Amino acid sequence: MKKLIVFKLCLLLIGALFRPISFAQNSPQWELPEGVKSRLGKGWINEIHFSPDGTRLAVASSIGVWLYNKATQQEVALLAGQTYVNSVAFSPDGRTIASASVDNTIRLWNTETGEHKRTLNGHNKSVRIVAFSTDGVTIASGSSDATIRLWNTETGQIVQTLEGHTNAVDSVAFSPDGRTIASASGDNTIRLWNTATGEHLRTLSGHTNAVSSVAFSPDGRTIASASGSGGWNGTIRLWDANTGKPLRTITGHKSGVSSVVFSPDGLYLASGGGLDGTTRLWNPNSGKPLRTLDGHTGFGVNVAFNPDGSTIASGIWDGTLRLWSVATGESIQTVEGHTSRIDSVAFSPDGFTIASASSGLCCGASIRLWDADTGKTLHTLTGFSSIIDSIVFSPDGGTLAFGAGSATHLFKTDTGFRGQVHLPLGAGWVESVAFSPVGNTIASAFAWERDNTIRLWDAGSGETLHTLTGHTDWVYSVAFSPDAGVLASGSKDLTIRLWDADTGKHLRTLTGHTSSVSIVAFSPDGRTLASGGGDTMRLWNPDTGKSLRTLTGHTVAVESLAFSPNGRTLASGGWDRTIRLWDTDTWTLLAELKGHTTTILSVAFNLDGSTLSSAGADGTVMLWELTSSTGVGVGVEPLGMQITTLGNIKRTALLQNYPNPFNPETWIPYQLANDSAVTLTIYNQSGHFVRRLDIGHQKSGDYRDRASAAYWDGRNQNGECVTSGAYYYQFRAGEYTASRRLLIVK
Repeated sequence: MKKLIVFKLCLLLIGALFRPISFAQNSPQWELPEGVKSRLGKGWINEIHFSPDGTRLAVASSIGVWLYNKATQQEVALLAGQTYVNSVAFSPDGRTIASASVDNTIRLWNTETGEHKRTLNGHNKSVRIVAFSTDGVTIASGSSDATIRLWNTETGQIVQTLEGHTNAVDSVAFSPDGRTIASASGDNTIRLWNTATGEHLRTLSGHTNAVSSVAFSPDGRTIASASGSGGWNGTIRLWDANTGKPLRTITGHKSGVSSVVFSPDGLYLASGGGLDGTTRLWNPNSGKPLRTLDGHTGFGVNVAFNPDGSTIASGIWDGTLRLWSVATGESIQTVEGHTSRIDSVAFSPDGFTIASASSGLCCGASIRLWDADTGKTLHTLTGFSSIIDSIVFSPDGGTLAFGAGSATHLFKTDTGFRGQVHLPLGAGWVESVAFSPVGNTIASAFAWERDNTIRLWDAGSGETLHTLTGHTDWVYSVAFSPDAGVLASGSKDLTIRLWDADTGKHLRTLTGHTSSVSIVAFSPDGRTLASGGGDTMRLWNPDTGKSLRTLTGHTVAVESLAFSPNGRTLASGGWDRTIRLWDTDTWTLLAELKGHTTTILSVAFNLDGSTLSSAGADGTVMLWELTSSTGVGVGVEPLGMQITTLGNIKRTALLQNYPNPFNPETWIPYQLANDSAVTLTIYNQSGHFVRRLDIGHQKSGDYRDRASAAYWDGRNQNGECVTSGAYYYQFRAGEYTASRRLLIVK
């Protein structure tokens, strides 16, 4: 499903010439949405500008405007409240910041206090670019509605509306004397306008692709324009600002050009590459190349000079912001971070680590491992040339599996070893990956007109076990039942298919969705299968194939589903930028969580159900604490054995065993508020005694890793191996008692 909607994202993010790049470092937890306890990542970075005094950088991102101290590269503020900020500009006196957003508005902010001063309303589509006049009296904005609007900065009133372009306006620039405005558009032209009257002066034609950027030279005599930001063949063109006549055409970038800017002294013209990842310096008088600044690995370079012209900043899809010396061409500083949207997120079975897949859409992707408690980056994997749609931990947490392009990659979380399973030539891209609950099998779903299959792989050897055929269109999602016996798959052909996970035999086909089935998920007890198609979710009995219920509420496509570990809550996320939590007993809506500024592509619970993670196309992972602030008590106990409710969780707690299901051994984590004598008693499904584990007297603290958690070897009190099936373990620590369910599969 994500590959299908990538074209909509490209329209929003590439075709809109947003020049997306990313910033770095572990994000400070400012302006968190209600219910969010932590945010990983800072979102897409769309534009960078130096303050007039050169001491700060303003970064337009998908979650707001970040302000940085240029000397320390540390964040000093996040200006939030708009939906996905495309462009940012400082007023000439540095006291005001203007930000332009996809929500059709422009906001004005006090630079010193971060106070929101005013909102400018008037455009009826996304505002893609904003610029101050040299005297600070006027703001010019360009929009997807193909107009330029001029605003009075004091009153916020529209002074002029300039019409004539036939496509989105992606760049605007004032001449140094403020009398002329240049606008660049997706209609392949630059237009010049009289600032005072709004009169159209002339049109500069010559580019054969969308014009992504336009700039005046400091003396106002020359206009530079760039085209081909999205990767198409592009050029830089220089024009006589008075006559509109072309002066010269500059080529050298291997693909399109994202941005152009003159140095403050006019001696240099800098350009950012569309696909080649380079920043180039040119002599604007001769058009000759002076220097190539090479170090980025992606595309969509946005460039900006500092006020004295000694430093140039470049940002790109590889997730880095680089500062370069103009004199030497050397890289001075590099700040790294996530790139692009985040397509998938997963908790490790022990709950200590979060894995996120960040997509470069057309040109690269990365995997990042985070510490779930601190939010710090533990490891980053880069170098993938394709979108990563799905990421999943093995049941024991030792392996991370994900699909990139037509390969399924395996990453050993303890050693850093990475291997990959190659598919036959002509196979499609991997849309979804799933481990069987036992961890011995990996399922990969493929989307391509010639290969709408599911493949089952031996997780140890990488050998193909079965190829499942039957879907007639792209396969978007796969999920194993908790007992590992059944595999469910959802497809663009509007159906869900159930397969015998051991033999690959087709069991039944579930029909009823009227849109592509983008996601499928089993409840923890295996009795319910949830599916998302369009704006509708359906619940099924996987044994009979009967439809149980239809859930509605999302206003556009549902992209992600996840059951809480105890099965009492279903989380859903989608294109409407909301997460919805549903009570699985009554199937009523418990809460609606809002915070992401774009599509929610993945949701996942941690092992005790206390935290929900969500991955967004806005380039962030949000961790939601399911407390009274969300109005939801998800609970940490198995079905029918409620111990506590989130929002009032005691520190003493029994957590879910891992791996689960398992064979033959498992670890049972817990935490203690006080020093206590700890025992664990295991019962079979009929309630008969199986094994007692006397842990002994333990000090207060966390007992979660394998070195400290309780260990069960899968044997009864007599030392005999128990059979496959469901079991319960009862935990006692002083006055505290709790129980959970575990599953042995052999």
